[in-house]
Order: sequence, then C-alpha cells, then structure tokens
Amino acid sequence: MARRMPNQLDSRYGKRLFDVTLALALAVPAIVLCAPMAILIWLDDRANPLFIQRRLGRDGRVFQLVKLRTMRTGTGDRPSHEALANSITPLGQWLRRTKVDELPQLWNVLRGEMSFVGPRPGLPSQIELAQSRKRYGVHRLLPGITGVSQVRGLDMSTPELLAEIDATYIGTWSLRRDLALLVQTARGGGQGDAAARRIDR
Repeated sequence: MARRMPNQLDSRYGKRLFDVTLALALAVPAIVLCAPMAILIWLDDRANPLFIQRRLGRDGRVFQLVKLRTMRTGTGDRPSHEALANSITPLGQWLRRTKVDELPQLWNVLRGEMSFVGPRPGLPSQIELAQSRKRYGVHRLLPGITGVSQVRGLDMSTPELLAEIDATYIGTWSLRRDLALLVQTARGGGQGDAAARRIDR
C-alpha cells in the first residue's frame, strides 16, 4: 500500500493539537510567573499590567493580543521599532529580554487566534507589512508568538524582507521544526525586538 503523504488539512490539525497541548501544559507555570510580575508592573505606576492591542490575524482578521505591559502609559499604539527606547520600563527591559511578557499570549493560542510559531502579528496600521505578507501568502498563516524572522533577528522595520523570510515557513507543518524554533527562542536566538535593542546599545 502506498504511503499517504500529509496534506494541508492534516498539517493544520496537527499544529493545532500541538499548540493546545503545549498551551495547557504551560498555563499554570505561566500564571505563577506572571502574577508577581503583574503586581510589580502595577506598583510601578498604578496602571493595568496587561497590554491589550489590536493585531492582524489569519486572513487579516483583527484580534486582541494580550501581553504583560513593558512600556510606560501614554506611549501610544505603535510598533516596537517606532517606540522610544526610554518608553520601556526597567522591569519591562527584563520582561522583553526573557520573553516573559509574551506568556499571556497563551490565551490567544487557546482561543485559536495565534500559534506558538508563525509570523508575528502586525498592527492594522502597518499597511505596507500587510500588503507584503499578502503578496507572499503569509497572511494565510496563523500568527505566532515566535517565528523564523524573530530567531533571525528581524523586526517589522523592514516589511518586505520580513514577509519574504516569513514565507519560508509556508508548507507542510513539522513538529520538529516548531520545536527547534521554540528552543532557539528560549535560548535567546535572534533579537527581533527593535525597541529593546536600542536600550542595549
């Protein structure tokens, strides 16, 4: 009997199963870690420790992305590469460097709005990025907490290049590849956070 090759539908179900399983496994540790961080953020300036922002998901659908807030209140709704370096709080610098600020996005993963690995979701105002991703077919992918561009150190200041590299993720899903990208991210591979990089200089 001929071996059946995996198809796009198989890949989507396999990726979703992996996302939900890992998100549930990490949920309790994430809450334990984020709870004291949220208190420290609130004590810093008495503001909501959660940062909720409209982002573009698969096929351009808008969703509410959730993160721990790392910037001072009043910074505005803008991409990280356009934010002033001094707008990030000292605690926020550490949260970004360790990527702990991304943990609340487990909620987005469980809701099916994001995946662990995929192109980072852009803002609705980033029209050039959205157009570039549509040309490369990247808009059909579920956005991720991390992705191929992030581990290569790219941020959203170069939308055409970002879309081109993001497009290399298109194809049959591979558990091995997702795990490799997650391990690279955990080890600090790539620094796709332009605002954080400006602080380190």
